[in-house]
Amino acid sequence: MPPHWLGTAVTIAGLLVAVWCLVPVLRDRAVDASHWAALGILQALVTAEVVAAIVHLARGAHPHQYVTFIGYVVALFLVPPLAMLLARLEPTRWGALIVTVGAVVVPVLILRVNQLWSGGA
Repeated sequence: MPPHWLGTAVTIAGLLVAVWCLVPVLRDRAVDASHWAALGILQALVTAEVVAAIVHLARGAHPHQYVTFIGYVVALFLVPPLAMLLARLEPTRWGALIVTVGAVVVPVLILRVNQLWSGGA
């Protein structure tokens, strides 16, 4: 199982980024450089979590639902860049909302990855 502290760090970072990106939504503005930086930090943490999961799989560990686990790990890796891309295509408050939703999805995916690894449904 990937380190639990890393999943906790990713979850907290995802929620903080979501709150930070909600500010321009409420102020009717687009995201700025500080939001991009926050999303970049979140992606770095997500990448570390994905690499840790791949290392554990390479060492012979197997989650209970292997294919579903792989799907969640791939989705976890792709959500922040896709949110970033869509927000760049929509430089309004709605782009900020896209980033906010993408940042909220990350902790949900971390929760599911941990549930699948520990044998939960």
